[in-house]
Amino acid sequence: MKITNVRPILTAPDGIALVIVKVETDQPGLYGIGCATFTQRPTLVAKAVEEYLAPLLKGRDPANIEDLWHMMYVNSYWRNGPVLNNAISGVDEALWDIKGKVANMPVYDLLGGKCRDAAMVYRHADGRDPKEVLDNVLKYQAEGALAVRLQMGGYGGRVKDLNKKNSRPSKKAPQATHRMKTMDNPQGNFPGAYYDPDWYARSIPPLFDYVRNKIGFDLFLLHDIHERLAPIDAIRMAKDLEPYRLFFLEDPLAPDQIEWFRRLRAQSATPIAMGELHNNPLEWRPLIAEQLIDFIRSHISQLGGITPARKLASLCESFGVRTAWHGPGDTSPVGHAANLHLDLACHNFGIQEMIYFGDALKEVFPGIPELHNGYLWPNDKPGLGIDIDEKKAAKYPISIPPIEWTQSRWPDGTIWTP
Repeated sequence: MKITNVRPILTAPDGIALVIVKVETDQPGLYGIGCATFTQRPTLVAKAVEEYLAPLLKGRDPANIEDLWHMMYVNSYWRNGPVLNNAISGVDEALWDIKGKVANMPVYDLLGGKCRDAAMVYRHADGRDPKEVLDNVLKYQAEGALAVRLQMGGYGGRVKDLNKKNSRPSKKAPQATHRMKTMDNPQGNFPGAYYDPDWYARSIPPLFDYVRNKIGFDLFLLHDIHERLAPIDAIRMAKDLEPYRLFFLEDPLAPDQIEWFRRLRAQSATPIAMGELHNNPLEWRPLIAEQLIDFIRSHISQLGGITPARKLASLCESFGVRTAWHGPGDTSPVGHAANLHLDLACHNFGIQEMIYFGDALKEVFPGIPELHNGYLWPNDKPGLGIDIDEKKAAKYPISIPPIEWTQSRWPDGTIWTP
């Protein structure tokens, strides 16, 4: 069996640019698909697949996943960048998809079989004030959710900017404010998405106090700082949130602030989740080996696919760290399927982030995992169990305007990590 073609497919059924890689073989009807989505730079990933990985891989045996992964990783000489990692991820997931189809087994069986029937997920509730956040939490709880992440005004607490026009809510994703479209001072010297870190930091503990007093402790609650605070303020928030028993506090610090995690761990018992921005193993190795985090939040297409992710999960298991793979809207349904197969096969699974899969996504990606009573359930189809309808995908072309939300700034105009 040989690889005959490797090509990217770009589509945006939900308005978010997705990159899918299709690996075709010389066996009639046998191909695999994987997620290579780097929403902020999708066409660069597509070029890396088309112009570099495709010529490299044609004529090779798709069964040799481990060898092909390492070859793709070192072939450019320079490595550990998000564009290349995402391109490799798409190929890697597609190769696992092919291997499962050849074996007539789901990928989770190839990884050792199930440790559980389904994966507990968490949903995202936002709002302009604590009451609106609570209302959205209660909606998810009524649908059977077991865990909900609370934000108030999106990342950095931009409550004053929220309205029905810019928050882009939907019936299933109320107040999805992290997708808010707004810019401050667009004509000034420092245009950007401004927020007040001090107001934000002071607003979150009262939010959790309000929600816990209304619903008690039978629902898991989470929060994402998204690196929006100075390190010492993140530590103070982690300490202030201890009474509310968070399932975890996500991304309190940036990847280049590893030394601050030691101070954070020494001062707070709030569980910490980290990892979605990691490219290089040196960024997560000390966090795991020193047990400075409780959940690894890595983005599978940022790492390089299933091959490195299963090794990372095994490393985490040795140190008591659980998985909580990144699963936002800029993870394609194919990427969500890959996450789920790892969730089912890894003993140290913790929780899975997921989005609402709307009708357009279901139209383009038949076989999307299904949500029931707070758990994401797989199908039993071979491979990743998901496909792409290329004709329908073509109905949703991507657009690549300048990204606004990553131009985050403090009140004085200082650019900050988004």
